Amino acid sequence: MELLEKYLETFKKEGFSSVYAWEDPAGTTYPEHAHKGKVSLAVTAGSITFDFEGAKKGLVAGDRFDVPVGALHTAVVGPDGWAVMVGEEIEGDS
Repeated sequence: MELLEKYLETFKKEGFSSVYAWEDPAGTTYPEHAHKGKVSLAVTAGSITFDFEGAKKGLVAGDRFDVPVGALHTAVVGPDGWAVMVGEEIEGDS
């Protein structure tokens, strides 16, 4: 089973109301924000580094991360871009 399909199936079984694939080019930055509901990320290619008010969290292909609800953070996509499967408890929350 393809990695994207695996995560799509997993996130749907976990009850996420919105599940989708997303990609960004190298160097894309996400400004400071927080999520109101649970958001899970499954990186399928490339990398990204999150900054939770000074605490860095790097993710690479094969990693899954559940973003802490309400935690302020920024992010910068790595040098090869990234591809990710996103699961959202609240649609549009990421």
